[in-house]
Amino acid sequence: MMDDRPGCLSGIFKFFLLGWLYDWLQDTFGYGRGGCIGCGCGTILLILMIIAVLSIIFNTDWLSLTAIPGFPVM
Repeated sequence: MMDDRPGCLSGIFKFFLLGWLYDWLQDTFGYGRGGCIGCGCGTILLILMIIAVLSIIFNTDWLSLTAIPGFPVM
């Protein structure tokens, strides 16, 4: 049976990109920058990032050391 979940290295890379994106969005639109739809944009971003982190955690095969697509394994 084929398991198409990405491997450990891909999951770590996704966490790095998600952290960078979250920091940039919080600096640009987050807490202290005004409100969105009656509640803070920072709260909305926090909820979206928690959903994205859970998605990465549960859709990654953490025991597989596969490469990030396009990068060779050394």
